[in-house]
Amino acid sequence: MQRFFDIVFSGLAILVLSPLIITLVFILKFTGEGEVFFTQNRIGKNMKKFSLLKFATMLKNSENMGAGTVTIKNDPRVLPIGKFLRKTKLNELPQLFNIFIGDMSVIGPRPLHIKQFSFYKEDDQMVIASVLPGLSGMGSIIFRDEEKLLQSSQDPDKTYKQKISPEKAKLEKFYIKNISIYLYFKLIILTLIALMFPKIDLKIFFKDL
Repeated sequence: MQRFFDIVFSGLAILVLSPLIITLVFILKFTGEGEVFFTQNRIGKNMKKFSLLKFATMLKNSENMGAGTVTIKNDPRVLPIGKFLRKTKLNELPQLFNIFIGDMSVIGPRPLHIKQFSFYKEDDQMVIASVLPGLSGMGSIIFRDEEKLLQSSQDPDKTYKQKISPEKAKLEKFYIKNISIYLYFKLIILTLIALMFPKIDLKIFFKDL
């Protein structure tokens, strides 16, 4: 049933947002470094790698600069137009195509880079990779200020591994344990609330956390 809604929602979103998507393609093509899309291998369902699609927001080869695969707030690798796209989450729009073809779901554990995924304990990896990763989900919503948390760290990778990764694992496992159509729609609504009211603490909607 969730896959049915994924196809319907992503298909409708692609159609409705196509003028915006096309406009952003042209803006990116003629600004910054001329790159439109950024693709990166992420870990999907059953540990299968797939190419996650985003609008390009950072300098080319940024993974080999600064904080590596981790992005911090006010990251100098982020292009001027990229700051706007990341703040508004418009850089994530191309993932609608990942959802439509079945690499992802609208809701699920956030698909991580291979390095960051390895920070999870092995048992947690197996549980988290048992479902389709999502455009949004428990970890994405609760840790939506992740870049800010990493900003003051002298070693972002270490901070992510020791402080953020264990908490994210708990959140993703909570979702998988309680997965249902009700939770699916609840997280979609909370994602919209988070975009409109970024300062609200969404943990209040989860009494069991």
